[in-house]
Amino acid sequence: QVQLVESGGGLVQPGGSLRLSCAASGSISSINYMRWYRQAPGKERELVAFITSADSTYYLDSVKGRFLISRDNTRNTVYLQMNSLKPEDTAVYYCNAQLKPLYITMWSDYWGQGTQVTVSS
Repeated sequence: QVQLVESGGGLVQPGGSLRLSCAASGSISSINYMRWYRQAPGKERELVAFITSADSTYYLDSVKGRFLISRDNTRNTVYLQMNSLKPEDTAVYYCNAQLKPLYITMWSDYWGQGTQVTVSS
């Protein structure tokens, strides 16, 4: 069974940094997109960044120049390095991956359980 497990959230002061990790485990044939979303209280979930299997990337305008997404295909893991954090970055961050489990021909989306990031003094 495929699972995504996130880690690295926590409480940080404004201007600080955090690094989120998300590891996909289970019988996986291939992974295409790996994405990070976030959802703040009372707001809709928004796409923060994604990285493709060819290492093309996308960033939400408000995080450009501060966040960096990367992946380690040998570990089926995606990272989100978050620098110069602001209070408005406070949210639950969710990992998402578009992948094919073994013996399955269709791409499917899988989600992690979410990790809380709080930016506050």
